[in-house]
Amino acid sequence: MDGVLSVGKKHPRYLGGRSVVSRIKSSGKKAYVLTNDSTHTRKEIHQRLQNFGFSFSLEDVLTSGYLTALYLTQRFKRSVSFLLLGERGLLHELLAAGHRESDQNPDVVVVGLDRQLNYAKLDHAQRVLRGGSSLVGSYGGAVYMGDQGPALSAGPIIKALEYGANKRAVMIGKPSPRMFQLALQRAETRASRAVMIGDQIETDMLGAARTRVHTVLVLSGVETRDSLQNSTLKPELVIENVDELKQYL
Repeated sequence: MDGVLSVGKKHPRYLGGRSVVSRIKSSGKKAYVLTNDSTHTRKEIHQRLQNFGFSFSLEDVLTSGYLTALYLTQRFKRSVSFLLLGERGLLHELLAAGHRESDQNPDVVVVGLDRQLNYAKLDHAQRVLRGGSSLVGSYGGAVYMGDQGPALSAGPIIKALEYGANKRAVMIGKPSPRMFQLALQRAETRASRAVMIGDQIETDMLGAARTRVHTVLVLSGVETRDSLQNSTLKPELVIENVDELKQYL
């Protein structure tokens, strides 16, 4: 979504894709939004897409926050206690799934983008992890496309905790294959018949490549011609804006 269909968290603006999505759906194909956004709820993101004129249903929207809550339920077969380094959207998804917040001996430490992060919160989390809690990252991207351009994301926070607590995180969102695999299951199709359209090589393109999904990179977000040239991973198609896909449909 960010850097492809829209850009910005505080003041999102439309980039493109309405006619492309409409044509995909009218031809009988399926379209899903795979977003690492953990700061907003799934319903909020769906409402934003509707405000921009997209015809996605709520079930078409897969967010890292929603999938993180789902993963915890599936892994533990019950509700769990969690310490959160993240924002309201991720908290809402975890609570909505029946999990409970706790800063004393929680089952897991869950990490998303946290723009109110400070040393005390980070240090407490590493102490909790050293006490035996598991580490779960909603997603691992280094940056996201913010209002002023690429902005620091959840990945560096997770890396700090992995290093400080000597513990490896389970990753849920892109570039983890989990998000792509769930989308393929929902679409009832195989990877060779799916295409990922994204603006980041290290999340969108890498995650798709790991799942053997076809790749299209748009240059309306994080990546540039220079960063693409310096990357060892090459997308199958590179376009300036998502609306250019109309000529391929």
